[in-house]
Amino acid sequence: MKADLHPDYHMITVKMTDGTEFQTRSTWGSENDTMTLEIDPTSHPAWTGGTQRLQEGGRVAQFNKRFGGLSLKKK
Repeated sequence: MKADLHPDYHMITVKMTDGTEFQTRSTWGSENDTMTLEIDPTSHPAWTGGTQRLQEGGRVAQFNKRFGGLSLKKK
């Protein structure tokens, strides 16, 4: 088997957006580095079920809502 085939795992600290920290093994960085997350499962709407914009009608309904008052007919 080849030597040095597996990556070097070491302990790092992960800092969440709310300030909490935990230790884990990783190949990222070097021993005792701190990874600061910008987005994590405690704050991102994809995981928290945050506000989602519901589509109101289809494309034609959106067009009519936006341009419904316009007309091509001569008055």
